[in-house]
Amino acid sequence: MEEIYEYLLKESGIRYRDVVAVGVSGGPDSMALLDLLIRLKEELDLIVIVCHVNHNVREESKIEEEYLREFCREKGLQFEFMKITNYGDDNFHNEARTIRYNFFDRVCKENNAKFLMTAHHGDDLIETILMRIVRGSTLKGYSGFSKSIDRGDYVILRPLISVTKENLADYCKKQHIKYFIDKSNSKDTYTRNRYRKYVLPFLKSEDANVHEKFLKFSETLIECNSYIDREVSHIINRVLVDGVLYIGKFLELDHLIQVKIIYNILEKIYGDDLFIVTNTHVKLIMDLVNGDRAQAVVHLPNNVKVIKTYDKLTFGYEEEEYDVYEIEIGDVVNLPNGMNIVTTSLDEDTSNYVTRLSSKEVLLPLYVRTRRNGDKMCVKGMDGHKKVNDIFIDCKISSKDRSVWPVVCDANNNVVWIPGLKKSKFDKEKSQEYDIILKYY
Repeated sequence: MEEIYEYLLKESGIRYRDVVAVGVSGGPDSMALLDLLIRLKEELDLIVIVCHVNHNVREESKIEEEYLREFCREKGLQFEFMKITNYGDDNFHNEARTIRYNFFDRVCKENNAKFLMTAHHGDDLIETILMRIVRGSTLKGYSGFSKSIDRGDYVILRPLISVTKENLADYCKKQHIKYFIDKSNSKDTYTRNRYRKYVLPFLKSEDANVHEKFLKFSETLIECNSYIDREVSHIINRVLVDGVLYIGKFLELDHLIQVKIIYNILEKIYGDDLFIVTNTHVKLIMDLVNGDRAQAVVHLPNNVKVIKTYDKLTFGYEEEEYDVYEIEIGDVVNLPNGMNIVTTSLDEDTSNYVTRLSSKEVLLPLYVRTRRNGDKMCVKGMDGHKKVNDIFIDCKISSKDRSVWPVVCDANNNVVWIPGLKKSKFDKEKSQEYDIILKYY
């Protein structure tokens, strides 16, 4: 662990009086990291922000929050906390990770933090690499995760990547550091837990230092991927012009470069949702490019389609035929789906069929309209935005019904309510200040 401390002190880039945020769950990994950071704080007079997330799945979470809050008060650390109050139907770990990092990102930007530390260690890296090999991924994906990532506004550091969970537990024991054990980590329900319980022990029985081999594997792939990315950056503009891929020029390239260009395009389309695209989808696109048919279409997740027209390949969205409407909300709005939205002065309903808004926070007038590509909403109780289309999917709304389902927005086009399904961050509790009540029935 002294090697890690020396890295933080001399090689990480952290300087005197820097603001450093750290994700702390209360487990042995993050508590060990926090202990090292407290030592560093004393030497460099750092401002340390402890970021804690209650995932709201265990009864013990409240105890852990209260302990960390008091611990930070005693140590002179800033404590930032959030509780996840609502999950969709997505993969739990993926959704929790997205919410968690949105929270970290907000804390870093609000406090001008230069670094965000997380307690990912060598065992985590092994699990991630193995899971992606089994599922299928890209060269970058197979590398797991890196020790340092430049996010522009701040740098994410994972200084524990070279040590194991056992090393961290031993350190906590020797330093008399209190920590909590998350019992859900032993459940076979989650894929990662099964790798942790059954695959890792076998690998470690073969070689106690297997985590070092996986770290070298990861670093090698990251190095190779960085080289290929640099090559692609020089080439891509020759074959991709204004969103159109010119097949003739594309086919002159090496296959590896071709695949990287396809992933580059898909990453811009899907953003954080790129994980839903698999090798199978990329193969379909490559088959389309290499096929004999002059005109053809491949359909991808989230209504994305890839169209081949002779020597050109374009990426777009499915066109759905439905009546588009946009209506200013008055006293009563009769909707095409047979429902109504009314402005009322009193209603005790607290379900998703009623929303309470403040004209101090939303720009009037309010409108109800059909969804648009790219619509997002800040869902009440969650950090960050969620795509309106994903909310429809989570709520199991059919494609036909999605086409006419009402979306309420303000004059700035901020989505403030999806009637009957979800409320936004603008929704007020009955005890709060509001002057607008809308009801959907």
